[in-house]
Amino acid sequence: MATPLRVAGRFVANLARAARRPFARAALPRDTGAWLVVRLAASLDELGPPRLPFTPDGALGLLDLLQTLERAASDPQIDGVLLRFSGAPLGFAQALSLRRAIDGVRAAGKPVAAWAERLDAQEYLVASAATKLWLAPVGELFLVGLRLDGFYLRGLLDHLAVKPEVVRIGSHKTAAEHLTRESMSPEEREQLDRLIDDLFGELIARIAAGRGLEPAAVRALVDRGPFRASAAVEVGLSDGCLYPDEISAALDALTPIPPSDRQGPRRARLIEAAVYHGLRTADAGWRPLFRDLPRIAYVVARGAIHRGSGARGIASDSLRQLLEALGRDDDVCGVVLRIDSPGGDGVASDLLWRAVSQLARLKPVVASMGDVAASGGYYLASAADAIFAEAGTLTGSIGVVGGKANLEGLYRRIGVARDAVERGARAGLLSDARGFTPDERAVLRDDMASLYATFVARVAEGRGLTLQAVERVAQGRVWSGARARALGLVDALGGPLDALRETRRRAGLRDGERVLIESHPRLPALAGLRWLRSLVSTGIDRI
Repeated sequence: MATPLRVAGRFVANLARAARRPFARAALPRDTGAWLVVRLAASLDELGPPRLPFTPDGALGLLDLLQTLERAASDPQIDGVLLRFSGAPLGFAQALSLRRAIDGVRAAGKPVAAWAERLDAQEYLVASAATKLWLAPVGELFLVGLRLDGFYLRGLLDHLAVKPEVVRIGSHKTAAEHLTRESMSPEEREQLDRLIDDLFGELIARIAAGRGLEPAAVRALVDRGPFRASAAVEVGLSDGCLYPDEISAALDALTPIPPSDRQGPRRARLIEAAVYHGLRTADAGWRPLFRDLPRIAYVVARGAIHRGSGARGIASDSLRQLLEALGRDDDVCGVVLRIDSPGGDGVASDLLWRAVSQLARLKPVVASMGDVAASGGYYLASAADAIFAEAGTLTGSIGVVGGKANLEGLYRRIGVARDAVERGARAGLLSDARGFTPDERAVLRDDMASLYATFVARVAEGRGLTLQAVERVAQGRVWSGARARALGLVDALGGPLDALRETRRRAGLRDGERVLIESHPRLPALAGLRWLRSLVSTGIDRI
């Protein structure tokens, strides 16, 4: 659409690109290559933080980082990738997405180096794909396996004379057990055992493939962990011990030498991932002034689902209005719905399911599930045309749980009296001054059973399954992404880039056809100066 405002926007985008080109030529001259430096030092958000000019933060979000690694893999001016780990807390699904991207760089014939002071299991899942993996001389590989645990507060609540009143639909809907029990229920232990088996098997398989070891040998090494840096080298889990000032020389030895270059090894030049993203990855090319390029909306829905609006969690009104606007925008040819949510309010979940369903009637919608897409999070995903998950994505939890805290005993203990007058047999149903009556508990259970039946029906409709098939995998059960795929709850294993490719395919875009990826919710930033801030604050030649 060629409205004056959009034409002006495309003109400004072209001006910004013209201004970027000299910096791109300086950062990546045609006669030499550079190593892409990826720093994993902080929590990896789904979308990168706002990057204003001259601020020190050069962090990329998960999508930006995956796109940057994909672009670097095919860029002849990138010699290789250096991963710098500094305690980034990675979710298991995030780690698998990064591992796939690193495998893609290796498959393109480019070396990948990794250096860390300390690595945990998820970080090592990524780092073990590197051509060379180095640790600080007194660093540590904290590879000791995986553990899923939780707090059980029944004893504390008994001490406070607080009684949780919980009603659940689903034999394995265990979300409130931390309030009602002192230890795992058999149902919780059953599903967590199954889940950790899947995650641990994935971890072992990836490490074995990356380090060229047998899975049985990796399992035995995990049982011997953790390892100091020198011990990790001895058992084949690392390639050497280096101080930070020694990394440059080690990269020199790994830097590919073009056949036409007879001068031998050349110095490894470095470029920060944030700089490269601003100069290359985010560069959509010259924009036509009087027509727009096709756009794919990448919508992040992260956190607990609740009714209303706002920036906290997944607000039903805010997300619904966004999805409706994308449906009306003819220039948006498809939508990736990136979900990372444990669920939340049942009404809000159904309202958003409806919004996703309506959007999917107008254009392709592909769900990409992050570390968790459970309960209401999976409810949303089930309305999409296709669902992608990582093997380690916590998936499903098709069930309902609810209740209240009965504080009658606590009030009595601290000397507080509560009294009331009521009209209506169930007027005190939600009062915290008493527990549920048998009649109230029965009506609450009936209400939840109705919501559960709707949930099962929504999943059956969206996934093309029978109600009986969904019921067999429901009852609040949580599955790994790999197992969910085998059960028909997920279409394919993959991350955000795989979901984008599927959206392109469903939108009928040709291979190589230019498309704009538009992230939502939009973060405040000075778009035209984003590249300049990265260049000034992070530099080009820094380890």
